[in-house]
Amino acid sequence: MSEIETATVPAEVRSRLALALDVDDLVLALRLGRQLRPYFGVAKVGLELYSAAGPEVIGSLAELGFEVFLDLKLHDIPTTVNKAARVLGALGVSYVTMHAHGGVPMLAAGVEGLREGAASAGLPEPWSIAITVLTSDADAPPHIMPKRVLLAAEAGCTGIVCAAADLKEAYEYAPRLKRVVPGIRLAGTDAHDQARPATPSEAFAGGADLLVVGRTVTAAEDRVKAAEQLVGEVLGAAS
Repeated sequence: MSEIETATVPAEVRSRLALALDVDDLVLALRLGRQLRPYFGVAKVGLELYSAAGPEVIGSLAELGFEVFLDLKLHDIPTTVNKAARVLGALGVSYVTMHAHGGVPMLAAGVEGLREGAASAGLPEPWSIAITVLTSDADAPPHIMPKRVLLAAEAGCTGIVCAAADLKEAYEYAPRLKRVVPGIRLAGTDAHDQARPATPSEAFAGGADLLVVGRTVTAAEDRVKAAEQLVGEVLGAAS
C-alpha cells in the first residue's frame, strides 16, 4: 500500500500524469514525491537524478506507489543499448526512453533488452518510448518527426515522446503507439527552456496519453495549489 492516501484524485487521472523529478538529490526527490503523490501516478527520473542516486531511486519511488518513468534517452551502438536496456528492464521501471535518432537497429536492440531484462526478473515488460524531437528544439525540419515516428514503429517500440503540436500527425503515422508529451505548462507560467510548451488541456485535446509535468508544479510557490490546478484542467479536458 502506498504511504499516501490518493483517493481524492481518480486513479485514471493520476495514471496519465508523470511528475518530472529533475533534481540532483534523492532526499529532495522523495520529499517532492510524497507531497505530490496524490496528484501523480508516474514519477519521471532523468539523467540528473539517476546520476545522483542511481538505481536506488527506482525502488524508493515505487515504495511511494509511483510507476517509474526512466528518462535516460539511450543512444549508442545497438549492442550497448541492448545490454543497458536489459539491466534497466530488470529494475522494475515502467517506461524507458531511447533516441529515435539512433535508428531501427538500435531501437530494436533496446526493445529486446528491456523485454529480456524484465522477463529474467519476472516483471512486466516496460514501455519502450522513442524520443522523436526534443521539445526544446524549435529548429527541427518538419519531416524529422514523422520519420522518427515510423522508425519507432518499425523497431517495435511501444510509445513515442513528442510535442503537443505533433500529436495528431504522429497518430496518423503510428496510431498504436502511446503518446507522451513533455513541456506541459499551466497557463500563465514560465515556459523555461521549452520551445514548444502546451497546457494540459491542449495536450489532451491533441490525443496525449501521458503528460510529463515538471517545473510548472515543482518550482511553483505553492506546489499543491499548482498540482490541484493541473488536475482541474485535466478533469475539465476529459469532461
